[in-house]
Amino acid sequence: MGFTIGGSRGTKEFRSGARRRGRTWECTAVAEYTGLWGWDVVPGARAAASAGDCSCGDTGCTAPGAHPLPLAPTVRAGATLDEVTEAWGEYPGAAVLLPVGRSFDVIEVSEGAGRRALVRLERMGLPLGPVVVTADRRAQFFVAPGAAAELPQLLYRMGWDDADLDLRALGHGAYVTAPSSGRAGPGQVGWLRPPALDCAASPPQARLLLGTLAYICHRFRG
Repeated sequence: MGFTIGGSRGTKEFRSGARRRGRTWECTAVAEYTGLWGWDVVPGARAAASAGDCSCGDTGCTAPGAHPLPLAPTVRAGATLDEVTEAWGEYPGAAVLLPVGRSFDVIEVSEGAGRRALVRLERMGLPLGPVVVTADRRAQFFVAPGAAAELPQLLYRMGWDDADLDLRALGHGAYVTAPSSGRAGPGQVGWLRPPALDCAASPPQARLLLGTLAYICHRFRG
């Protein structure tokens, strides 16, 4: 997939204020997600790291800094820097959210279990996709779409259905806060395993990772 971040052909003139706001590092980061990695992106609310208040203004928000802004557009995979700038210029400072269930689903475990599992999976030479570590110390493994719906059956087949595992799958309707965006709680979102051209658009099937993830979650808690 070609990276079109520098493309400008056919770009219409924007309002001067939007151009000044939009031509920033955040637009470049968003264009990398859309143009290089082939992911949809949505502008999201932000959260104060100290109090955990959400920028949406709802004092009872259950997902501070981890949900789309009202009426925010989806910036589609393949969007160029100019297209991102036009869309993101209306939402300066928004968190970068990646919709789950389109290009990938997510298997989420604790950060400690995720780090141990990642080492073991790499030693086994299994195919791996990107892995995010969240501000609240969760590890999110990108896997092929459909994993959330398949998870109960997969765990049953592997004999882990009755185990008390700190493991869940995220599918359609969920969002991942992309690295470089703030979220409620201490710290920042980052990559445990950054995306690469050979895996970003085609993450592995969940069944290839699930046995190891379940085992590590069962053996090492927290």
